[in-house]
Amino acid sequence: MIAWMAAPAPALSQRTASPGSTPYRISVNSELVLVNVTVRDRQGNFVKDLKADDFSVVEDGKAQKISSFDFENIDVAPLTASGAAGSGPAQIVIAGQQRAQAPPAQANNASDELRNRRLMVMFFDLSGMDADQIERSVKTAQEYLDKRMTPADLISVVSLGTQLTVNQDFTADKALLAKAIDKLNPNSSSGFEAGATGDTESTPDDANSFSADDSEFNIFNTDRRLEALKTVALGMAQIEQRKSLIYFSAGVSQTGVENQAELRAAINAAVQANVAIYAVDIRGLEAMPPGGSASQASLRGVGLYSGSAIQGQYDQNFATQETLYAVAHDTGGQAFLDSNDFGKVFDRVQQDTACYYVLGYRSTNSARDGRYRHIQVKLARKDVKLEYRAGYYAPRDFQHSSQSDREDELQAELASDLPATDLPVFLSTAYFRLADGRFFVPVSIVVPGSEIPFTKNADKDKATLDFAGSVRDSASKLPMGSARETVKLNLDESQQVRRRSVQYNTGFTLPPGTYHLKFIVRENQSGRMGSFETDIVIPDLKKAAIKMSSVAIGSQLQPAPKKKTESPLVRDGNELLLNVAHVFSSNQTLYFYYEVYDPAKARATEAAGAKQPPKGSVRLLTSVAFFNGKLKTYETPLVEATELNAPDRHAAAFQLQVPLEKLRPGLYTCQVNVIDDAGGTFAFPRVALLVRENKTVAPAPNGGQ
Repeated sequence: MIAWMAAPAPALSQRTASPGSTPYRISVNSELVLVNVTVRDRQGNFVKDLKADDFSVVEDGKAQKISSFDFENIDVAPLTASGAAGSGPAQIVIAGQQRAQAPPAQANNASDELRNRRLMVMFFDLSGMDADQIERSVKTAQEYLDKRMTPADLISVVSLGTQLTVNQDFTADKALLAKAIDKLNPNSSSGFEAGATGDTESTPDDANSFSADDSEFNIFNTDRRLEALKTVALGMAQIEQRKSLIYFSAGVSQTGVENQAELRAAINAAVQANVAIYAVDIRGLEAMPPGGSASQASLRGVGLYSGSAIQGQYDQNFATQETLYAVAHDTGGQAFLDSNDFGKVFDRVQQDTACYYVLGYRSTNSARDGRYRHIQVKLARKDVKLEYRAGYYAPRDFQHSSQSDREDELQAELASDLPATDLPVFLSTAYFRLADGRFFVPVSIVVPGSEIPFTKNADKDKATLDFAGSVRDSASKLPMGSARETVKLNLDESQQVRRRSVQYNTGFTLPPGTYHLKFIVRENQSGRMGSFETDIVIPDLKKAAIKMSSVAIGSQLQPAPKKKTESPLVRDGNELLLNVAHVFSSNQTLYFYYEVYDPAKARATEAAGAKQPPKGSVRLLTSVAFFNGKLKTYETPLVEATELNAPDRHAAAFQLQVPLEKLRPGLYTCQVNVIDDAGGTFAFPRVALLVRENKTVAPAPNGGQ
């Protein structure tokens, strides 16, 4: 539920990060487009004497100004017997798994250390390989280390099994690389394979009449592999030189258009990070007999006789290779398919990285629409041949992103350890017992109306806000609840909405314990997001002298929501809106709401088997005292309860009203006095609030939007 609050919340302090996490996040957007250009003469020799002025770059028919220029000439001398050609820069991170940060001096010199070096990542996708294929890929990599590795090579080893792992950071140490590759033995494979899609036609007849539909699993598995490629590419984005990623895989199958978003994201990340992907289908050249291999049963149906079975095998094989070709071709690399000579991939990497120019420019097209942009590199000389990638996808801002991309961004921010601080967000909670071992936790979130960019349509101001939240057990980290809602605001301009605060109300049902609560709020005009994190403790009231809820305070009542709710804040057709800031004006009425559970006589009556204690057997006394410093300035009249007015929850509920015109402006400590006269027990919880002078504010709209 959403509501407009009559006053802003200037006294709030924003909680943005959990203890121990980084308190600030710096966001840097680099618009530099890097293009690797290889120049050869008519004899195929590299041309090495060109300058920046010799090149011209055109993007979508418009000339671009070259702002950076570099020439990389890789030394391809044979490796010495010792295999030590310098260790290269230590701890270059490709997936955020570095063990220690590099010293500042080393970081400053990293660019110089990487000049004229061949940066190569051997990526082993163990999740889709069987034991023979893993052994084949490991053997191919070992042969390169033993016979063709050069002193200019800096190699890293990455694997994807049950998780993405950096087995070895960039190094030229042959022994370290060999050790890392040796650990990728066939027994480490998790053996993920593409599943069936529920159709038994042309499948092996193994006496099982049911064929499970594994489409959802295949979608997840493919997204997982593409996400791993994107993560590795982004981890190398800080290195300007060309990087070559050799992807050993047994094919990657897409399921319709379900994986297109992740495929595009992986390709974009690789292009922006200047990473060329060289995909190797480690299955090699496969024979496809019409009846299937000798290791499987005869096929069901008529596919074996009509030719559809063999056509299906070819289509399936093509589908698993199509993704490999796409990620290689679109990133400036090459796919090696249907060949048993796997070492060719290293020959191609050496050729492509032996001698090249790196041109950088900032596009004159400032639109962040995510469209493909064509690149053309020209030289005045006509006797040379240029090799470079044909284009790239432009960055995509929030307005041009798809609904699925927006949802992924929201969920990624919710899972992030870093806070979002672009949009101010404030939050408060409480707790009320519903039954033994079950509590309702209302959550109120406030966003200043001045921070919401409204769009004008006729005589209405319109805006939408996305809310996403989760609550996790602090010890086990298991999710205990979630919330997700898009709220549309549609208000008259005359209501001066920018002078108010937007309040969103929701709630969770939880057992006693300690939890971590996080909410993300996004305004959908510019895509700015804000987050709020806090720990909440729900006490176990079994041993408490007086079992009490939180003390909720507010100044506004609104009609109860139409949908059914367990919130005790809804009474007599109205809902009390929690005041998140605890800031009030002197012309408002202050509402206190709290509950007392199982008073002494009620417990005795329940033990005797009665559902409701007799009238008069319960005697609870309560009042609220206001202290300004050590001076008590006001106290409400004493309220007496002789029965449980919420018998379904074994609770006596109290709602007290205080006209704040009786108090002078200032900071107050409110002490809630609760005495169980029958049991001889008492409690004195306290809350702080600020009363300020009345200021003329346009009336708040009745109810929520």
